[in-house]
Amino acid sequence: MRQALLILMPLLQLFCYSQNKQVLYNFTSIPQSLLVNPGADVSYKYYFGVPLLSGVSANIGSSSFSAYDLFADNGVDFNDKVRNIINKSSPNDKTQVNQQLEIFSGGFRVGGEDSQSYISFGAYQEFDFLMYFPKDLAILGVDGNQNHIGKSFNLADLNLRAEVLSVFHVGFHKKINKKLVLGGRFKIYSSGANATSTKNSGYIYTGQGTGTNLYTQIIESNLELKTSGIGKFTKDEYEGSIPSDIAHNTFLNGSLGLGFDAGVTYNIKENLQLTASILDVGFIKHTKDIETLRYKGTYRYDGVNPNFDAVNEPENIFDEFDAAIPRDTSYAKYTTWRPVKFNSSIQYSFGESRYDGECNCKVESERRYLNAVGAQLFLMTMPETPYAALTAFYQRSIFEKLDAKVTYTVDPYSNKNIGLGLSGTLGKFNIYALFDNVLEYKDVTKAHSLAFQFGFNFIFQDKK
Repeated sequence: MRQALLILMPLLQLFCYSQNKQVLYNFTSIPQSLLVNPGADVSYKYYFGVPLLSGVSANIGSSSFSAYDLFADNGVDFNDKVRNIINKSSPNDKTQVNQQLEIFSGGFRVGGEDSQSYISFGAYQEFDFLMYFPKDLAILGVDGNQNHIGKSFNLADLNLRAEVLSVFHVGFHKKINKKLVLGGRFKIYSSGANATSTKNSGYIYTGQGTGTNLYTQIIESNLELKTSGIGKFTKDEYEGSIPSDIAHNTFLNGSLGLGFDAGVTYNIKENLQLTASILDVGFIKHTKDIETLRYKGTYRYDGVNPNFDAVNEPENIFDEFDAAIPRDTSYAKYTTWRPVKFNSSIQYSFGESRYDGECNCKVESERRYLNAVGAQLFLMTMPETPYAALTAFYQRSIFEKLDAKVTYTVDPYSNKNIGLGLSGTLGKFNIYALFDNVLEYKDVTKAHSLAFQFGFNFIFQDKK
């Protein structure tokens, strides 16, 4: 068990990153930018994504160490590496994994050829995992309590949530006038599997008694784990396929919920733009295959440290422990709230492009700028303190149908996160690729965070 903890704790901490998509945000040559701001100034006649390939993204990272720190062939014992990682981590360190796969997507203009109203729709699958680093429990699991007499190990360090879900959505955005674009998106969530344990408290304490081998051991426990879509997998009689059953539950066969996004683009001047969006304001009501486990109570042991072996098995101590902190199982419905995300940006455009073709005096001309600079703020709710990131960016239209974006982001995990995005359209076929922390790709084993997104779309514009 101790060896398992030695490996589990740091490996989980490797997956530590946010859901911030700063390279995609307001990159309006990519239709998927509507997913991070439904009020983005995107105006296609219609578009549709290549199924299962229009939006693929994954995030991985670490707030305090890299894979190199754990697996480097430098002569340091693996157990010592793990202990070093645990010692320099804190209970405020967060572990997060986020993966998304867009299943299908599309959008089209409504209301006639001169209309500025658009509908977009689609569905995507998402895996989301968040855990605060349980430092006290990691120390106890790795070292035991022998060298920590008099220390209280905080059970509140156990704080996590995980979910596999699908999201079906439909959005509407309208260009009200030259200055203002408004948009909203309605979402239906379908949770295939959920585990939530975020309201824990208690401690484990071992104190020295009056004699040499006399100890006082106290466990004050108030632990709770809520699950849905998982309980049947733990039963002895279960004979199905866990991946297949979770996939089946994820697409409208699991627990359901509702949510919405909203966004706005406001052109202060022709070349000065302000945007904002709020995403995933919603909930999931867990009603299927639900199970809540509670361990609540107080256990106290005074005396000689018991010898837990096959010859001297202290059955009475186990019985006393079970009686003092019983396992209580209930099947009540529960509700979880989605992590709400907020984006805002200001953008200044410059370098007006020149059009060498023939002028069409019947069409009102709009200026097109080749360059843009700006800043973006990202916030996300978490069980403890909110996550915040600040990004500076530069965007360039290299050719008429080839755009690039470079970002520099400061967040809780890195102060040198440089991102790069490219979006190109050949005929009607759009390809885009977005990367975070591009400087770390020279040696990914030393990277503290990595993220990428790519996709393929077909985009149809009005003939002008």
